[in-house]
Amino acid sequence: MTTAIGQPLERVDGRAKVTGSARYSTEIPATGMAHACLVGAQVAAGRVTAVDASDAWEEPGVLAVLTHENLPRIAAQPPLVPSLFGGPAPGETFFPMQDDTVHYGGQAVALVVADTHERAQHAAALLRVEYEESEPLTTIEQGRDQAYEPEAIFGGFLPGHSARGDIEAGLEKADTVVECTYTFAANNHNPLETSGTTAMWDGDELLLHDATQGVNATQLTVAALLGIPLSKIRVLGHYVGGSFGCKAMIWHHPALAALAAREVGRPVKLALTRAQMFTSCGHREEQEQHITLGATDDGRLTALRHHKLSPTSHFDDWAEPSLNSAAQMYACPNYEGAYRLFRANTMTPTFMRGPGDSTGLFALECAMDELAERTGLDPIELRLRNFADSDPVSGNPWSSNGLKECYERGAARFGWYERDPEPRSRREGNWLIGTGMAAAGYPAPPPGTPQRARARIYADGSVVVQAATPEFGTGVATVMAQVAADALGVPVERCRFEKGDTDFPGIAAAVGSAGAGMISAAVHTAATALRDQLVREAVADSGSPLHGADPADVAVRDGVMTVSSPGAPSEAYADLLQRNHRPDAEASGTWNPPGLDTPYGMLTFGAQFAEVAVDPELGMVRVRRMTGAFAPGRVLNTRTVRSQLTGGMLWGLGQALLEANHMEPRTGRWAAGSLGDYLIAVNADAPDVEVELVEVEDRVVNPLGVKGVGEIGQVGANAAIANAVHHATGRRIRKMPITIEDIIG
Repeated sequence: MTTAIGQPLERVDGRAKVTGSARYSTEIPATGMAHACLVGAQVAAGRVTAVDASDAWEEPGVLAVLTHENLPRIAAQPPLVPSLFGGPAPGETFFPMQDDTVHYGGQAVALVVADTHERAQHAAALLRVEYEESEPLTTIEQGRDQAYEPEAIFGGFLPGHSARGDIEAGLEKADTVVECTYTFAANNHNPLETSGTTAMWDGDELLLHDATQGVNATQLTVAALLGIPLSKIRVLGHYVGGSFGCKAMIWHHPALAALAAREVGRPVKLALTRAQMFTSCGHREEQEQHITLGATDDGRLTALRHHKLSPTSHFDDWAEPSLNSAAQMYACPNYEGAYRLFRANTMTPTFMRGPGDSTGLFALECAMDELAERTGLDPIELRLRNFADSDPVSGNPWSSNGLKECYERGAARFGWYERDPEPRSRREGNWLIGTGMAAAGYPAPPPGTPQRARARIYADGSVVVQAATPEFGTGVATVMAQVAADALGVPVERCRFEKGDTDFPGIAAAVGSAGAGMISAAVHTAATALRDQLVREAVADSGSPLHGADPADVAVRDGVMTVSSPGAPSEAYADLLQRNHRPDAEASGTWNPPGLDTPYGMLTFGAQFAEVAVDPELGMVRVRRMTGAFAPGRVLNTRTVRSQLTGGMLWGLGQALLEANHMEPRTGRWAAGSLGDYLIAVNADAPDVEVELVEVEDRVVNPLGVKGVGEIGQVGANAAIANAVHHATGRRIRKMPITIEDIIG
């Protein structure tokens, strides 16, 4: 019986965060703390010819100036493997200041260490770095002719080309063909807390406080880079001020902080500036996607071709996987997907919330809206006619679905069928009003390494559960206490979840919406093992009222073990431990995620709806309301789930209408380098948001049936808004973000 799972409990970390008692990675005090400041390259291509640090060294408090001339060489560069796979996870297979080559603007070319943050910044500004500059290549227009089709992307785990059926034959059978090209501006990460690390050495042992989505990923990566044993590195990350992907992979600053601390013999704090967040921790790449849909007169898909072109770095074949879930969304027999890359003067792109699917499904869902208009079908009816009863890629059944219910319940809550489908049919004063919808899908869960947790109960009946995962805004400490409470059969207020420490059992980085599923599975496994252990001990204990009972007949509620029969004997966990003079009992649990060969298709599904008001003369777009219906498997905490989904939907609004960065072709530098130039959605942009939850049973993804909601709220929201803009104005805008110029141009 469960009593805690699903309850909308308030987050246990809320008070610490709002009162300021929560310590973040660069707020850690230490005696003799020094401060480091990165210096980024002012050119995007070329080489460093000289670094004059004489003025910097004359400043008081300067402890070190590290450049390619004196920074120690790394021991090894780990391969680029996504952090969810549980190994070393460098953000790119390049480490700065190992030679004089400049690959991209903002690349670290020096590190200045001083006794205060202000002195480090001032001394860094006094460095005179000279360059031999080369002509950069950064944009799609510059690199289009140099594009190639990679054998694999995403650290080698996804093919660069995939197909099923016969795409040309499918197009020949089509009565209607929709062919569209979509363009996407680059996006940059800007969580509240910039990335940062505090490094402390004690002899040959290293302690890192790191802002990361995976303390084990930081530990493994820094160990490989510095060539030191894992047992000599401990990483703490109790609180992380948001990430959304930029802290999923491990960038250069943790290892640089460790190298600097070893150089000066003092603890060193290295925090990226807001401007360095644009150049030092990846981004969502600029991209162009071309989609061709073929369909019969009744709207049934006969062909889907989806190609993507984007820049990658000089060292890695990286593209966010924009084609993958899009290939699974609809029952189309003939499909072709291909990635094309070109090497540019950019750092390796990385995860950003809804990686791949927020862009790939934008293109697909906008194209589906065009197909609906051409075939005279309601957009939901078109999607239902192409509903995939099984995974179109593998042919396997879905582990769970719920998409039809999402369409039905989302449409009812939004009032979808009350609209006039004719574009420009509704006006309120100067505003044209439009509505749009889109389907959503996101992988659930990705494969990974075994996940572990430890559960301990004390003789007073209180419980502590431990796992290495950090808290980066998802409410994990609250939710995992709920999971442990139900697995052990104890009140949730008696449970505490401890986190963010590599001395705890290992958990892979919580990325790709995998966190809730993999952590809850490990916690459930550990807590269940402890429960079963205590029950066995009780029935074997001659002093216990349960002595001789069948363990299978014992149920636990409120910390009391009871045989399932009227008037049956019972015993509290605490009584068992106290009678046997034991201060505590503990058990560990290991959960193995489903492998790539699991015979099921595994996606989380949803449906997004939006209403917009557009002023065609001023080019303004205002999103007035949004509704999302999602089928995320089992919901662990309705409050935190709704919060995550609402946040994702609002980010989809920002992606659709605001967020953009562009490379200046001549200099190879980002046009926007601060929040004064890079636009994000604020409270004034936020409309009314409604979330509908469709709980579907899933016995495949993990023992609790949890799929995760970190990404699915964003996927499809942008397409619903773009489709609503078309309904309002009659104009198809095939780009993100949609700008004033697109409306009035």
